[in-house]
Amino acid sequence: MSKQLLLLSFFIAFWACATISQFDQYAYVQTTSLKVDALSVMDLATDDFDQHKDEVLLLTSNLQKIYEYEKNRPKNEITVKMWEKMLNEEGHLLGGFLLKWKTQGQQSKIFIEEAKKIIGPAFDQIAQLESKKIKPSDI
Repeated sequence: MSKQLLLLSFFIAFWACATISQFDQYAYVQTTSLKVDALSVMDLATDDFDQHKDEVLLLTSNLQKIYEYEKNRPKNEITVKMWEKMLNEEGHLLGGFLLKWKTQGQQSKIFIEEAKKIIGPAFDQIAQLESKKIKPSDI
């Protein structure tokens, strides 16, 4: 019976690796770091956008870098779709927030706090997906 269980465990581990990418420490660290950066930049939205254009440019550049990194990892479609939702300027996550700030000017403290309640957990979901991926040492 234990041989069958071992074989089944091996098959499940192999199948899981075949359908989703393995854990990547760099991707995890970048995601958690960008969450902190994004929420900090969002706090600046009580000021006029032009006052913080450089901070927003740095943030969006770093977001594009992790997006490109994730796009080029094999079997990483789910994570890529999550990043696309985060960056979509027509959506209700970070891309939409930054565009609204840019086009409408400063935002209210209440709006910023409510947006952070949606955007922060969206970053957490990306990080949690990455942290739950199979680590090479687990195979």
